[in-house]
Amino acid sequence: MEYGFTTAAYVVAAVLFILSLGGLSGQESAKRAVWYGIAGMALAVFATLIGPGAGNWWLSVILVAGGGVIGWYIANRVQMTEMPQLVAAMHSLVGLAAVFIGFNAEFEMVRVAAMQAASDTSALAALKGFALKVAAKTPAEINVLKIEVFLGVFIGAVTFTGSVIAYGKLAGKVGSKATKLPGGHALNAGAAILSLILLVMYLAGAGTWTLAVMALLAFFIGYHLIMGIGGADMPVVVSMLNSYSGWAAAAIGFSLSNDLLIVVGALVGSSGAILSYIMCKAMNRSFISVILGGFGGESGPAMEVEGEQVAIDADGVAAALNDAESVIIVPGYGMAVAQAQQSVSELTRKLRAKGKEVRFGIHPVAGRLPGHMNVLLAEAKVPYDIVLEMDEINDDFPETDVVIIIGANDIVNPAAQEDPNSPIAGMPVLEVWKAKQVFVSKRGQGTGYSGIENPLFFKENTRMFYGDAKKSIDSLLPLVD
Repeated sequence: MEYGFTTAAYVVAAVLFILSLGGLSGQESAKRAVWYGIAGMALAVFATLIGPGAGNWWLSVILVAGGGVIGWYIANRVQMTEMPQLVAAMHSLVGLAAVFIGFNAEFEMVRVAAMQAASDTSALAALKGFALKVAAKTPAEINVLKIEVFLGVFIGAVTFTGSVIAYGKLAGKVGSKATKLPGGHALNAGAAILSLILLVMYLAGAGTWTLAVMALLAFFIGYHLIMGIGGADMPVVVSMLNSYSGWAAAAIGFSLSNDLLIVVGALVGSSGAILSYIMCKAMNRSFISVILGGFGGESGPAMEVEGEQVAIDADGVAAALNDAESVIIVPGYGMAVAQAQQSVSELTRKLRAKGKEVRFGIHPVAGRLPGHMNVLLAEAKVPYDIVLEMDEINDDFPETDVVIIIGANDIVNPAAQEDPNSPIAGMPVLEVWKAKQVFVSKRGQGTGYSGIENPLFFKENTRMFYGDAKKSIDSLLPLVD
């Protein structure tokens, strides 16, 4: 009876997770999709707690309740600007959980093997849960289990330290520039080869120490891989680590013979990998290059930028908006930092009320998380139908009167097309410089998070609207009539 209920609950939960993942592809269905995911996870946890082999219910309930309270507190405290680093932090916890579960499985295998070697029939008869499954396995099946544990710990360890570094870079606690130790990729390759040798030794019965040494090597690989990736590629890194966490969960699911964990891990792993590939394509990056820590990403000296940045005040920007018939707004991470989305939404409403065509151009990697800008604009009640992707709007810039860029840099950088030595050379960008007038809302003259100079700021049809994005947009509202 227990097995039947748990299996049925896992099937329903898996369907809910699939519906959740599918619903997240559209802005209008995203809220419903989140509730599907919540219901699926609640059902999965409940079925596991009352399923076969379960025990320590009060402790489990206390831990689940404690985790829920902590999650609720963090979710209410975290701002939208901090969402990318929160996601990275969550990935690190998934990776660390995989490491702990893997080592626990190893300890159980060692314990059962000791009982079998001592022919302790009474102790073997008292085994429950995972230990009982281990006792029933043949030597060949034990080796398969060891491979699953080894892979789970390896991927989990890489995910943990990689996600911690990603969190540090996104939060500004670690430098955003790509940094490698002397030896660079050879160190990563050497650690991976040594891990493979340790796997062979582990299967040959060398002992738990091989798993521990491998975990240390994997921790290093995760650290060094992500340190070797620059700030411009961080949106891809977040998606890639999401994929890693899924595969780690799937590997542990095989170890525990938990079908739902396998399904969910495979869903997360495959969807994260596909999203990473799509984002790499959108940035003209080699997928293999990025996941290997920027392998082959070196370039020559960047082209020198000539000219000067010309500033403009709110009156000048407002005058241009009042005369314009068509306006495109390009948001970036700076809008998120300044929490300017509500002000932008109000400016949009006023311009549209005057009969002007106002649209938004969204680059696939705008912000530091896939879909970051879309979520902010939806939060500010910007109509979905005027929020367009790069491919949908790029051809319209030559006929556009005014473009307002709010805290974006790389995604509007013409160096991607004009400078073959630029770190973003070949990356598809929003071709805003083709519009009649371009206004850039920016805090100052710095190069921004990725450290790449932007020739757009020096072009004749560009004016720099310096200051905090929210205050700058707010200053335009009474002037737009």
